[in-house]
Amino acid sequence: MTIIIHRSPLPDVTIPDQSITDYVFASAARHGGEVAVTDGADTSYTFTELHDAVRRLGGGLQARGVGPGAVVAILAPNIPEYAVVFHAVALAGGTVTTINPTYGIEEVSHQLDDAGASWIFTTPMFVDTAVTAAAASGATRIVVIGAAPETALPDSPGSPGDAGSATVVELAAMFGEPISQTPLDYADHVVVLPYSSGTTGLPKGVMLTHRNLVANIAQLQHAFKASGDEAALAVLPFFHIYGMQVVMNMLLAQGVRVVTMPRFDMLRALELVQQQRLTRFFAVPPIVLGLAQHPAVDDFDLSSLKQVFSGAAPLGSDLQAEAAARAGCEVVQGYGMTELSPVSHCTPEGQVRPGTSGVTVSNTEIRIVDPVSGADLGVGERGELLVRGPQVMKGYLNNPEATAATLDSDGWLRTGDVAIIDEHQHVSIVDRIKELIKYKAFQVPPAELEAVLVTHPAVADAAVIGIPDLEAGELPKAFITTAPGAATPSLEDLQAHMAQHLAAYKQIRAVEVLDAIPKSASGKIQRRELRGR
Repeated sequence: MTIIIHRSPLPDVTIPDQSITDYVFASAARHGGEVAVTDGADTSYTFTELHDAVRRLGGGLQARGVGPGAVVAILAPNIPEYAVVFHAVALAGGTVTTINPTYGIEEVSHQLDDAGASWIFTTPMFVDTAVTAAAASGATRIVVIGAAPETALPDSPGSPGDAGSATVVELAAMFGEPISQTPLDYADHVVVLPYSSGTTGLPKGVMLTHRNLVANIAQLQHAFKASGDEAALAVLPFFHIYGMQVVMNMLLAQGVRVVTMPRFDMLRALELVQQQRLTRFFAVPPIVLGLAQHPAVDDFDLSSLKQVFSGAAPLGSDLQAEAAARAGCEVVQGYGMTELSPVSHCTPEGQVRPGTSGVTVSNTEIRIVDPVSGADLGVGERGELLVRGPQVMKGYLNNPEATAATLDSDGWLRTGDVAIIDEHQHVSIVDRIKELIKYKAFQVPPAELEAVLVTHPAVADAAVIGIPDLEAGELPKAFITTAPGAATPSLEDLQAHMAQHLAAYKQIRAVEVLDAIPKSASGKIQRRELRGR
C-alpha cells in the first residue's frame, strides 16, 4: 500500500541537545528582573529569583539522594513553587511524576507505586491524602510547600533521620549550594512521568524525555510567538501535560509572565485578566463556553487579550466565533495528547480556520489511515490520525504491550482520533476511535469506572459510555444489571460508592438498568449499541 505522508507546512527548527531546565531558563538571562511567575497576590518570582530557587533546591535535593533513578511526585494545585520543584528535580537528574491533587487515595497510591516515587511534594490542603497514599506505596518522604512552621504533620513512613514529613522550614533547609544540570543522555532520560489513559484502558505512565519536552517547545516557535510585555493565565493544571508544557514551560521559555490560579473561577479569572493586563488566555472548551456566555464577561476590561487558545478537546466553530466576538480577540485551538509532549497541531496567529485544530507543527509528519484496512488516505478523507516527530513519547512505563499497540517500529504514534486534513493543510478532529470519555477536558477511562461499579453489592455487570453535554463535552453514563435478589441501586447510591474510590470528575452522571450488557462473542462490551440507545 502507498504511504501518504503529510508534512508540516511550517519551517523545520533546530532542537538543541540540552535539558528542559537549561532550555527554559535561558530566558533568565534575557528577562532577569522581570516577573516570571506570580499568583497575582502574595507570591512572585522574577526570572532570576526563580532560576536561583531551582538551582538551590536542586542542590539540596541532590545532597539528599535525588538523582538519576529517583522519582519525585508533585501533588499540588497551580502555585508559583510548582515550577521550582519541577525544575529542581530535573536539574538534579531525577524524574517528576505529576499527580492530580483531586485524586482519591487509591488513585494517588497507585500512581506513586507504579511510578516508583520515593518523595512527595504537596500543599497543606492535600497532606492527609499524601500521607495515607504514601503509607500504601513506597514513598518515604513528604515535603509540604507553604505550611506554616508550627504546622503539625503526621509522620510519614521512612528511616529515622532521613525520611518523614517536612514543613516549609525543612523545605527551606533543603536549599543548598546551587547546582548546574546533572549530565544525562537527554534523548533517553525520562524527566517526567505524567499519567494518561492513552487510547484505551487504565492510566499509564507516559515516559517523556528531556528531548521530548525541549523539542515540543522548539517546534511551537513558528506557531506561537510572544512579543513585548506579555502575560498569561495559568489555570490549566500543571499536573496535566497541557498546563505543564504549553503554559508553564513554553511561556517561561519565551519570557512570558505566568499568573497562576489554583482552581478555575470565572470571576477571578476575569479579574486577573483586567488587573494583570493578561495577553494570553489558555483554556479548554468549557472555559471558552463561559467566555462566550457568562454575563459577568461584560463587566471586565479584556482589551489586553491578544488570543484565547483552546485545547484538550475539540471546539465547535460556532462557539469559537461566539467567544471571539465576546472576548474581543481571536480564539484558536490546537491538538495534542500526553504521548506527544503534547502538541502536534496548532493555529498560528492570523491563520484561524474555524473548527480546525490548525496545522501540523514543525518537524512533524502525519498520516490519515483507514482504521479498518490500514490504507493511507488523502485530503478530505476521514481516518485515524498518526503522528511522527521528536515529541513522540519514549513509551509507557513498564507496559511494553500498550507501547507496541500505540507506537510502531517506524515511530508512528496511533492517536485513536479520527481526523480530516483539508486543502489548506489544517486538521480537524471529527471523531474518536478510542473509548475515552472527555469530561471537561479530563480523560475518563470507562474501564476504570466499570471496575468500581461492579464492586457495588447490587451491581452484577456494568458498562460506561460518554453522552454529549454542551458544558462538559461528555458526561459518563452507566448501564448496569442488578445482582440477583438485590434492590435496584439509585444513581445517588452508585455515586456515593464511586466517590470513595475515584476523583470527582470520574463520577457517573446518569444510570440506566438493563437486563444484560451487550457484548461481542469475545466478551467485549459493544459500546456502539449502547450509544445507539
